[in-house]
Amino acid sequence: MAKKESGKIKKIITALVLLALSFGILWFAQRLLVKKYQVGVIEGSFTEEYYKEKVPHDILIFGDCDAYENFSPIKMYEDYGISAYIRGSGEQYMWQSYYLLRDSLRIETPKIVVLSIHNMQNEYPKRQEVYNRMTLDGMKWSKDKVDAINVSMTEEETFASYVFPILRYHDRWNQLTMTDIRHLFSKDKISHNGYYMRCDIRGVNTIWRTPGRISYEFDQTSMYYLDQIRQLCAEKGIELILVRAPLEYGWHEQWDENIEKYASEYGLTYLNFNKYAKEMGIDLTHDTYDEGIHLNIYGAEKLSVFFGKYLKEHYELTDYRTVPAVAKDYEKDIEFYNFMRDDQLRELKEYGELMSYGANAIED
Repeated sequence: MAKKESGKIKKIITALVLLALSFGILWFAQRLLVKKYQVGVIEGSFTEEYYKEKVPHDILIFGDCDAYENFSPIKMYEDYGISAYIRGSGEQYMWQSYYLLRDSLRIETPKIVVLSIHNMQNEYPKRQEVYNRMTLDGMKWSKDKVDAINVSMTEEETFASYVFPILRYHDRWNQLTMTDIRHLFSKDKISHNGYYMRCDIRGVNTIWRTPGRISYEFDQTSMYYLDQIRQLCAEKGIELILVRAPLEYGWHEQWDENIEKYASEYGLTYLNFNKYAKEMGIDLTHDTYDEGIHLNIYGAEKLSVFFGKYLKEHYELTDYRTVPAVAKDYEKDIEFYNFMRDDQLRELKEYGELMSYGANAIED
């Protein structure tokens, strides 16, 4: 009898060991195969970087590239002591901005939420898995992530592939690089409080002419989530500011009229920075790296100085330069900011183009 029981115990232990080993192998394979977003298209790392923050933020900025490529929180801190963070991501849809805001409110309650309305142009059927992944994979698990996945998924995607990313990335074996090995268990910081830095210059050499539309009404789903964001901010006592970067690419003035009407109806502030481009000194022959689609560091710093001044004049914000614990953390952020700027300038001088930065960065 004792031998039979001993045999059963051995079988159970063996089964448990094999099960644990199988899970370990699958976990390791998943860590290896998922995209790291450390070189080239790095926007997929932005969402998860926020959770590493140790300082409070009076300002949280949400939106697509119109947010994370055009505002420099480090510059706003240096000049005004404003602590801001950009929770932006590639092609961030309005419903994703809403759930990222809810996700953020589990961690902190800012005084002001800044929402780029550039992504209002995205209609609900316009969903792409590549952008869903860059926004959603990095979110920590919560009901907000579950809801964000459910509303964002394309017809070809499955919820299970978000729970177990190996189901999506199992065929990346032939795409693996040293970056996948190097960042198997950890990732480097690549943004500056959510800001995507570019120091190269490629000015506007043509006038953008955006094709007309039959209707300039915003998609109802986007309008619904804009309203959800507004109501959530009101419930939490947060000031909501709607913004648009000082760029014309892909935009219609009729959309400005729609936003102005909405802001007026609900007593919101809408800052169309394009109206102040001359005042802030924006020069699109110099202050953009891709012919006027996004600002480079020179344009982003000009916009950030202008916006920071506006915020300090209109709202009661803490000057975190006077808070030792926060200032100490920001010293490291400034050092990293300056290092990346100088390194990009070095590459531009040496090669005439960026080699380690940007979507076409060379990966080993």
